[in-house]
Amino acid sequence: MSEAGTVRVTSEIGPLRAVMCHAPGPELLAVTPGTREDFLYDDIIAVRQARLEHDVFTAVLARFARVLEVRDLLEEIADQPEVRAFFIEKVMDVARSEPLADQLLQLPAPDFVRMLVEGREVEAGPLQRTLNFESYELPPLPNLFFTRDAGMVVGEHVIIGSMKYNVRWTEELLMKALFTYHPALRSRGLIYDGSEERRAGYTLEGGDVHVLRPDLVLLGMSERSSPSAFDTIAGALVAQAGVRDVLIVVLPTDRAMIHLDMIFTMVDREHCVVYPPSFVGPTRVPILHYQAGKAGVRELPDLFAGLREVQLPLEPVFCGGARRAFQEREQWASGCNFVALRPATRRPAASWSARRATPSWTPRHSWR
Repeated sequence: MSEAGTVRVTSEIGPLRAVMCHAPGPELLAVTPGTREDFLYDDIIAVRQARLEHDVFTAVLARFARVLEVRDLLEEIADQPEVRAFFIEKVMDVARSEPLADQLLQLPAPDFVRMLVEGREVEAGPLQRTLNFESYELPPLPNLFFTRDAGMVVGEHVIIGSMKYNVRWTEELLMKALFTYHPALRSRGLIYDGSEERRAGYTLEGGDVHVLRPDLVLLGMSERSSPSAFDTIAGALVAQAGVRDVLIVVLPTDRAMIHLDMIFTMVDREHCVVYPPSFVGPTRVPILHYQAGKAGVRELPDLFAGLREVQLPLEPVFCGGARRAFQEREQWASGCNFVALRPATRRPAASWSARRATPSWTPRHSWR
């Protein structure tokens, strides 16, 4: 965050000044053995333990940076008439429920935010009651603690994610509201607004957007982020955010590699943590280079050749060491996913992976 209060991210490793987190809460109770796949989980997690881990993690972060909680930020703007009107309009586009709209209009700010985060069940009809079936007008948000997925900052501009799965659509609205209406989150404008995206095949999530330098962005083309969305934002990154080079990592469709940060994280000025099979040897992934002022993209020999070409030679640190079995085990447990508090000061962003039974309380939305 700049001194003027404008959000600002120019690297993954600069001194962390502020970070946006979400404390896991009752929304996680919606994840059951029967619904876990719908909510993108491989297992269920203990809510109390998740909250305890989050509290420890944010206590550490608070020693280095200002910690902003999503619920607090939302409550601070929830009584603004334009904020209520924004949410009601967007929710009505999907839910088409006048009673829900009336309730959103009248609720006190804490209850209003609670409903947005924890969801609202549909009033059960006779068949639902007979079959003991639950459904939602507003989905609960058990993935909201991955705050960077739905809202990214590049330079002093913001990208609102276009989430791959509909169960996360209200996360886009929360982030757009915060970056539009909260005075602590001023920016120079939106590069891309995924909350307004209606085209099929246009998806973009923040775990695939890494700002390596003010003029250099690394993008992951994963199962969650599409080529169409990248084509849309590449020109805007150049025109609005001052980016000159975009390196693109083409990930395989693999459940363990849903985002770029599952196989790559820059951790200081000279080092990055990587999953070796993705970047070294015959199974390495394709690397593409988009350069301002030049048409199209071109393929590079590998990631490290591309980084050298843009004057950012990084030395890889192998996740899991030299043995393939250990590499696979560590990568499955999000062993590449770190968050740098400042150069050479870092914490694992995931001690367990929330996509695999386990919460990792990672504040992946930060200002430097």
